Amino acid sequence: MRRIVCAVSVICGLVAGSAWGAGQRAGIVTLEVDLTAQAAGKEARLWIPYPVSDRNQELSDIRVTGDYAASGVYTDLTHGTPMLYAEWTKAAASRKLVFSFRVKRKEIAQRDLPSKEPNWNPGDYAEYLRPTSLGPLDGDVKALADKITMAKLTNLEKARAIYDWSVENMYRDPGTKGCGRGDVCLLLKKPGGKCTDISSVFIALCRAAGVPAREVFSIRLGKKPQEDITTYQHCWAEFFVPGYGWVTADPADVRKAMLVEKLGLDNPKTGEYRAYFWGGIDAYRVVLARGRDLRLNPPQAGAPLNTFGYPYAEVGGKALDFYDPKGFSYRYTFTET
Repeated sequence: MRRIVCAVSVICGLVAGSAWGAGQRAGIVTLEVDLTAQAAGKEARLWIPYPVSDRNQELSDIRVTGDYAASGVYTDLTHGTPMLYAEWTKAAASRKLVFSFRVKRKEIAQRDLPSKEPNWNPGDYAEYLRPTSLGPLDGDVKALADKITMAKLTNLEKARAIYDWSVENMYRDPGTKGCGRGDVCLLLKKPGGKCTDISSVFIALCRAAGVPAREVFSIRLGKKPQEDITTYQHCWAEFFVPGYGWVTADPADVRKAMLVEKLGLDNPKTGEYRAYFWGGIDAYRVVLARGRDLRLNPPQAGAPLNTFGYPYAEVGGKALDFYDPKGFSYRYTFTET
């Protein structure tokens, strides 16, 4: 067995500030992957989102073990998204990998957003103003963005108008597979989905209105001391405010809270959620990846990956269904520390 050791919906205490303390969640996330039951006699390749430390999360004690033939940590060439890669030869009788890390995550509360914005160069944020394969910025998307942001002058004003529209017009559809595909054109016709769907519409409308925006893919950290979090993937959005930086927005979690608690738009609790997730997110999540239409590294045999919030694998050049963790198979767990 080879071993590599390297360092590299919840509302919990609305606490602002940059210091670690109240409004944080800490523990160990473990991902167990077993591709042994997949077709024998074929090469197997696995890519896993690889979280890293930033101003809102601290990663440590990163461990990778398994019976793979080779592995490494890479980034995609467009977005710089880190990923753990492993491969097994055709002769492999067993294909197992365990990836774990300790995370300390803090709540985000961006409450003092500026009313005035300095001049800025959109060219510096061109990556976040482009269309994606499922998020065009012309036609109906552009027309709707212009309508929503009419008379709005700043990025903050435009993004807020789009956030309000998303909360008021989108809805959470529990029948959606996984986190949803984020097919914006279809969603404008039937505005029901899950977090990737709602975030994708918000992002496409922001970009069409000239506001840089991007998605963030994560997995939620459990509320219990020990918890299976295999299906806890979540996506939210960030948009750029000149003179301030990236601001969080999670209209999908507003709609999830409304569904779970059976709240209408005029309910005072909906107003609280709506205010909280504008510039705020809880600490019960760890960022895994960013970017859409990813060409993985090393490159996958299949088409560019729409989203990378789940493990991705190919056996004999054929992609496995990452929405089916038991058939894949993989399992995420969280242990509080």
